[in-house]
Amino acid sequence: MNRKQYTAIAFALVGAAALSAQAVVAKDLTVAVYSAFTTLDPYDASDTLSQNVAKSFYEGLFGFDKNMKLVNVLAESYDVSKDGLEYTIKLKQGIKFSDGEPFNAAAVKANFDRVTNPENHLTRYQLYRNIESVEVVDDATVKFHLKEAFSAFINQLAHPSGVMICPKTLALSKKEVAFNPCGTGPYVLEKYNPAEYLVVKKNPNYWQKGLPKLDSISFRPVLEDATRVAMLRTGEAQFVDVVPPEHVERLKETPNIVVDAAPSIVQRQIYLNNTKKPFNDLRVRQALNYGLDKHAMVKVLYKGFSAPATGVAPEGIDFAKQFGEWPYDPKKAKELLTAAGYPNGFTATLWAASNSSANQKMLQFLQQQYARIGVKLQVRALEAGQRVTLVQSVGPEKSTSQMFCWGWSASTGELDWVLRPLLATSSFPPANSNYAYYSNPKLDSLLTAALKTTDRAEKTKIYDEAQELIWKDAPWVFLVVDQGISARSANLTGFYSCKSSKDHSKPRNEVDTS
Repeated sequence: MNRKQYTAIAFALVGAAALSAQAVVAKDLTVAVYSAFTTLDPYDASDTLSQNVAKSFYEGLFGFDKNMKLVNVLAESYDVSKDGLEYTIKLKQGIKFSDGEPFNAAAVKANFDRVTNPENHLTRYQLYRNIESVEVVDDATVKFHLKEAFSAFINQLAHPSGVMICPKTLALSKKEVAFNPCGTGPYVLEKYNPAEYLVVKKNPNYWQKGLPKLDSISFRPVLEDATRVAMLRTGEAQFVDVVPPEHVERLKETPNIVVDAAPSIVQRQIYLNNTKKPFNDLRVRQALNYGLDKHAMVKVLYKGFSAPATGVAPEGIDFAKQFGEWPYDPKKAKELLTAAGYPNGFTATLWAASNSSANQKMLQFLQQQYARIGVKLQVRALEAGQRVTLVQSVGPEKSTSQMFCWGWSASTGELDWVLRPLLATSSFPPANSNYAYYSNPKLDSLLTAALKTTDRAEKTKIYDEAQELIWKDAPWVFLVVDQGISARSANLTGFYSCKSSKDHSKPRNEVDTS
């Protein structure tokens, strides 16, 4: 993997964050975030922000560093059986939950038994449903039995949702778990109002010596972009998550403020309904890729803080293959449309995943771009409820979707969590997120083969073939890969933001992280 810094694990290094002593004697940090919180239960969260702030309380067996490198957290080591059906994990010893109870194999089992029980109706059930059972071997050893070989399993455990919650907390109701976080993490809850504030304070019994370096962190939801930026400029906040590109230059000119931007693992695409005319014709799908000036898109919509997509998945995802961007060639686009029987273009409906101002601008831009090749778009920005009803809950037979614009972030850091949920035949909504209703038996067999092998060279070869197939089939219009933009006081170090979730370098609840 390229070892660029990828803004992929928001607030993941919260324990190591520090403010210089001369700046803030009490070491209290205020973070202005872009949205209210939905839950403090990572197993039931679908938005990145809620998973990010939960890093204050929770840790998993595995995780990622800021470069998307897989690291051990509560796990010491692991072994895989030859048939790929059993993962035996050795746990670090001497760690306690914030309530004083020991972290052990029984706690691991309790957490995964909870999420894999469909009767608990947890959001992340789909992610972990491949677990057949969890066995306690001894206090420091746990064995996962899988329903079928799954070579991406350790990456799956490293997903931000796969954390260890105190067993006593798991005995509470689903609603109570969401408001009473208890884990092995560096902080404990002080006070919480989902729409107004989340205040955490240092866990005095945290197992990593010398951490955390902050006494407290106050997360404050501030929906208005300009207000968040103003809070940083006045010193009311020391960190701002999600800085709109149009504010970057002014912030850079402000003394004692640092703007951080880095490639993310959020890639955007237009899902084309491959089961409906005209999008069931490869030439039309190719034409829509050739007919869009993605460099203009980067300049106009992102002020340079993104880049044209060059593959099915971003460079920061393990096993992702890059092909180079689809070139802008409106002449070729028109030729392909003519060959497909649309010499004068066609009319179609384009939906966006939310009605944010960023999406409104994107719809207008795409409408203007495609008009140049004769494709007349009727655009509509969906409310969240409409998105669920019209896109996420509808199979191909009843779908009225034609073109649907959204982003995706593979929070396991591995290619499986791009290809399988977005492109496998088994992932048609409502089962998962194949919003293009793309079905290719060859791809399905490749995805199955990739998960059965633990040989990296063989797996790379399989995934390369799968990505080449998808790139040529063009089931989507491949758009851009975001950059994550955050800003901080110059005296704040070791605190990072994430760019992976339910949509955009704009509000994250607009990107599908799944």
